[in-house]
Amino acid sequence: MPHDGQDLNLGDALLADLLSLTRQSLDPVETVFETARARVREMVSADGRVSGTLVEAHQTAAHGLAWLATYRESLRQMQAWAERLEAEGTFGEVEQLIHQIAFGEYLWQIYGGIQMNQGEVVRLQDMGLAQEDMRALMSDAVMTLTRGGNTQAARSRLVELMQERAAEITVGRSGLDDELEMIREQFRRYAVDRIEPHAHEWHLKDELIPLEVIEELAEMGVFGLTIPENLGGLGMSKASMCVVSEELSRGYIGVGSLGTRSEIAAELILAGGTDEQKEKWLPQLASGEVLPTAVFTEPNTGSDLGSLRTRAVKDENGDYKVTGNKTWITHAARTHVMTLLARTDPSSDDYKGLSMFLAEKTPGDDANPFPTEGMTGGEIEVLGYRGMKEYELGFDGFHVKGENLLGGEEGKGFKQLMETFESARIQTAARAIGVAQSALDVGMRYAQDRKQFGKSLIAFPRVSGKLAMMAVEIMVARQLTYYSAWEKDHGRRCDLEAGMAKLLGARVAWSAADNALQIHGGNGFALEYTVSRILCDARILNIFEGAAEIQAQVIARRLMA
Repeated sequence: MPHDGQDLNLGDALLADLLSLTRQSLDPVETVFETARARVREMVSADGRVSGTLVEAHQTAAHGLAWLATYRESLRQMQAWAERLEAEGTFGEVEQLIHQIAFGEYLWQIYGGIQMNQGEVVRLQDMGLAQEDMRALMSDAVMTLTRGGNTQAARSRLVELMQERAAEITVGRSGLDDELEMIREQFRRYAVDRIEPHAHEWHLKDELIPLEVIEELAEMGVFGLTIPENLGGLGMSKASMCVVSEELSRGYIGVGSLGTRSEIAAELILAGGTDEQKEKWLPQLASGEVLPTAVFTEPNTGSDLGSLRTRAVKDENGDYKVTGNKTWITHAARTHVMTLLARTDPSSDDYKGLSMFLAEKTPGDDANPFPTEGMTGGEIEVLGYRGMKEYELGFDGFHVKGENLLGGEEGKGFKQLMETFESARIQTAARAIGVAQSALDVGMRYAQDRKQFGKSLIAFPRVSGKLAMMAVEIMVARQLTYYSAWEKDHGRRCDLEAGMAKLLGARVAWSAADNALQIHGGNGFALEYTVSRILCDARILNIFEGAAEIQAQVIARRLMA
């Protein structure tokens, strides 16, 4: 067993030794996780059932369990990735270093404290574990990896190899098939040529993404990627959606997020729409002829969608009049249709009285962003995630055709929306990976180009160490996201895995952006540098599509169900 601080000597050790060590470390993690789950369940149960009140009272423990489960699943998926590559004969030195550093770091964090965010660390004792319970982690495999996996020498060697292989699109093989990697290459080229040269100017001027870019994305099939072929789409996998979202968001999250609107709308219609609604709307969404926006959130409700107050009242003709206010509506002005959640049962005060509509509107322009009668709006100025703009909307007798009630049945809106959350969170996790990768790109370039004290910044271990950890955590988040997509593609429930991917991906994106800015020093604080935009863009990922705290709460409840 290596002494403290000694590297695993991969040059001399058999490859099987590393994979055997990491495989053997999974059982102790499983033991600790099951102990934590039992202890937290005891804390939050009353009369044999999980109590919402007690979950809230023991929120740190419950959310800590969610993070522990996320780390457990991350390590399992990293092991699966490594074994696939090893079987293919493609588990090279870069991949080995990523694998050993990931296990070394995450195993240490499980034992000593998981970083939920910059200011909150959750420890096993917070989940009710005693020192005796934690001894399960003192196996030879875990101790070897924690002592010799994530060391300065390993991080420095990884960055050395990253510099040698700068032309490669990802740091280490992704584990996806050749077809998906060809798609990645196509969209990486597009992002480099058409997005990256202009993204920072769009951000600084707070401009909408040009319509010609949207038209180009439509021609490339972005808006119909996962819509079935018989309904006008390409009928591709959620994994392909991840790759496209990654690479477009790597160029600019605003562009990478354009497809999210269509993805959510298409999922709603596929899962809950009538045959007529599918035949009418899906081909138009797939072609980009119709641009959608999601209109769910209201002032003062946030994640509590069951408290929505916007009303949809049916008239004598079977149509609806909508009255109420919505907020944080992305790309609201120049879209053609809104997936609009409103209350159709005035006697209800929870999610059961909500219905979903495909509410048509006229696209606006700079002079008149909201020309449709019964609808007004105002822009919300934001730090980042620009390019589509955010709006507050007001509805006063806004007309919606009765035929545009999703599924043709009232009271199903919340259930219909829940059915989209898996895909939305997988897609958001992929966007987070793209933002993290862009942070690594600019951080790496600056560290190589900037000279201090007679040498490049990248020669300093704490600089190269930041870059190495970005690369490692990007791969961890990537494998967790791809696994979620794989589960979705195979028709399995994956809300737990998708939630974990989104939870981890958002933290990784913010950490990468923060560290990239730190590498830039004072220049990173200047608006002219791209990293300032990346930091602003990364920050939203921990908030939208389920804030990190809500995400952890949902995961915890599922784990203890």
